[in-house]
Amino acid sequence: MVDTLVSDPGGIGPVGAALDKATLSLRRGEAVLLNGEEGALLALAAEFVHDANLVSLHAVSARPLRIVLTRRRAVSLGLAPRDDLAGAVTMAVPAALSALVIRKLADPAASLGAEPPGLGSELRPAQGGELAAVDLAKMAALLPAAVVLPLAPAEAALARRRTDFVAVSIEDVLSRRAEMLALTQVAEARVPLADAENARLLAFRPGDGGAEHLAILIGQPDRSAPVLVRLHSACLTGDLLGSLRCDCGDQLRGAIAAIAKTGGGVVLYLAQEGRGIGLVNKLRAYQLQDAGFDTVDANEQLGFDADERVYLPAAEMLRQLGFKTVRLLTNNPDKVSALERYGIRVAERVPHIFPANGHNERYLRTKATRSGHLL
Repeated sequence: MVDTLVSDPGGIGPVGAALDKATLSLRRGEAVLLNGEEGALLALAAEFVHDANLVSLHAVSARPLRIVLTRRRAVSLGLAPRDDLAGAVTMAVPAALSALVIRKLADPAASLGAEPPGLGSELRPAQGGELAAVDLAKMAALLPAAVVLPLAPAEAALARRRTDFVAVSIEDVLSRRAEMLALTQVAEARVPLADAENARLLAFRPGDGGAEHLAILIGQPDRSAPVLVRLHSACLTGDLLGSLRCDCGDQLRGAIAAIAKTGGGVVLYLAQEGRGIGLVNKLRAYQLQDAGFDTVDANEQLGFDADERVYLPAAEMLRQLGFKTVRLLTNNPDKVSALERYGIRVAERVPHIFPANGHNERYLRTKATRSGHLL
């Protein structure tokens, strides 16, 4: 076993445990209490808003509710100009706005219909706990939109004493990077593969309570020389089901075979499905793609960045495995620059290209023309 960064054998410290509980609450349609120095608020994931939990919020405070959307989603709704796509915005929720319309504001796959009266009034940049609410929704692999209820100091004090609200620090949500970095190797096993019989799987658990990342260690790589490495983001549809909409399955199996032929290397199988937006949101993006949007525009219609992946955990996994210099199997220059930025030297970019199959031609063209992949 390699050395770890934290002493907790489960890999989840107090902050990670709190984030884990908070994301689970959001996924159950429950309100989460976000605490900060500037105040507190209750947050619901917008896609799980319904009449009952809105009534529950109003029972805590009579203050007006607000909806928080990423600026990309607000732009796609025509609520904000396209001059700046970073961050998030918030607006008051009109009293007459139904839970159904709130859900549709978050989900472009549903038909919004006519814009309700007053929607978009008081539009302003999101701050503090509002930004944390959207980040928490992303951590939960939900649509990046939330309904929030700002609390007066006395209301916040009462909410903190209640046992039915999971509480989490705004600062902890917004500074999640440290918890992502706190990776602990928690399991290792020999797993012979069809194209690499001498292979081991090592599981790394992040401190933020997220899904484990895997390292597929193939052969006997020489740590004194640049090692052949593939960073592969999980793709259930391509890797497991053999989907023809992408080239992920070809890239994964091709990387394993190529590394085995060189005598050794590693595939990092990263828990970042759908370019980091999660499986359900990837399927929503597919629905939008079938309606005419390309891969980039579909993700942005959902309110996400075109690519939400983070390669800091990959760099930390390589460090823990003892690899400081790599030959990177990729067509994506962003992966090269990310590893370099996080302290892993990329001695060479090794092209990793596979033929189109008739179903993924537009997908590959978008990779090249809009995402800068070298195809």
